[in-house]
Amino acid sequence: MEGRFNDRQPREMHDAVCSKCGNNCQVPFKPTQGKDVLCGDCFKANRPPRRDSGRSFGGRNNNRNNFDRQPREMHKTKCTKCGNDCEVPFKPTPGKDVLCGDCFKASRN
Repeated sequence: MEGRFNDRQPREMHDAVCSKCGNNCQVPFKPTQGKDVLCGDCFKANRPPRRDSGRSFGGRNNNRNNFDRQPREMHKTKCTKCGNDCEVPFKPTPGKDVLCGDCFKASRN
């Protein structure tokens, strides 16, 4: 794995004129007619903010990044196993079993 990234060839750069500031620049793609090209400075100044997907490096949800997450809509229903009233974070489908939190935990063991 060592040297994996060192073996890459440098990108072919293409001359262009920035559509925003009019400066000459180089870009890593071949500019096409009718498409705006931004120099590095204009691109950085105008790019939309990154959306945090809530994923960490392991590909699993990282709850520390979900502070702005909206609360889930809860739906009232009856547990098919014990018959108690409960709320679940999904809309129950008629004909499918719905378990309350306690019955769900018990079924996982």
